[in-house]
Amino acid sequence: MVSSDLPVLARPTPRPALPGGPVDVTEAWLRNRRLSEHTRDAYRRDITGWLTWCAGRDLDPLHATFLHVNEYARALESTLGARSGRPLTPATVARRLSALSSWYDFLVKLGALPANPVAGADRPRVDRDHSATVGLTPEEVDALLSAADADTGPTAVRNRAAIALLADLGLRVGELISLDLTDLGTERGHRSVRFVGKGGKPRRRALTPGTGYAVDAYLAQRAAATGVPVPQLTGPLLVTASGARLDRHSVFRLVRRLARAAGIPAWARLSPHSLRHAFATTARSEGVPLEDVQDAMGHADPRTTRRYDRDRHNLDRDPAYVVWAARSRRRG
Repeated sequence: MVSSDLPVLARPTPRPALPGGPVDVTEAWLRNRRLSEHTRDAYRRDITGWLTWCAGRDLDPLHATFLHVNEYARALESTLGARSGRPLTPATVARRLSALSSWYDFLVKLGALPANPVAGADRPRVDRDHSATVGLTPEEVDALLSAADADTGPTAVRNRAAIALLADLGLRVGELISLDLTDLGTERGHRSVRFVGKGGKPRRRALTPGTGYAVDAYLAQRAAATGVPVPQLTGPLLVTASGARLDRHSVFRLVRRLARAAGIPAWARLSPHSLRHAFATTARSEGVPLEDVQDAMGHADPRTTRRYDRDRHNLDRDPAYVVWAARSRRRG
């Protein structure tokens, strides 16, 4: 006879199906976050990669465990990049797993599963003090700008404006190409530009006189070509010959073409991000406080800004000299 004192085991509650399917969930997740369009596209690709991997193994994403995520991460680490032809970097793999973790957090909040399988996964270690981006010296940035000034052709004036914005403001390429004419303005005597930065944060930056001149020259040429005054121009700030918004791939090609013309040895490995690194390095070497550079670049963590500063290990900047000089003044 079975004792009536034994506990009754509850039947497991079935997990609800993904509402509308994985694609709809992904779009709902993206709409729920304040992200730039570039970041949305990147995250969308990250989740699509995971769902494709699951489909190839007949694995329901709702039943994936940290073991599956680990297997996926190891597969990513052996995947060759489409452009580089080399295995994906630990930082790239970590970023993809971070997006996947956020996606699963969203599913947990929806009640579609009880726990996030990425939380227990073995993520690659990322050296926060290193960046794979090829940097530029201040002299190389000068040479790149000179090459832009010497450039010819129907898009040369636009190209000078684009390079000036990258060099003087350290913008991300996604921020650059997302600029609209309505983002230009004047604030308390400063020429300015407003845009949405990484994480969907509204940002504003000052235009230097040189950058303002380059932008004005480009807009004047564009207005003359379309037969309207500059104030009546509309749409994106940087456009192609057909009037479409300039895309990131065109900016990549532009930076490398001008770098090659400038005689920069590493021209084939440069990217628009190289100018962003150069901006941070030069600003810090010229004595701009770390927090001001951090704010200008839109970094939430000052450690990120320090990683962009390629000159931070220069012994000329060792604080030991400052401490010694102060001691010498006191004793003198």
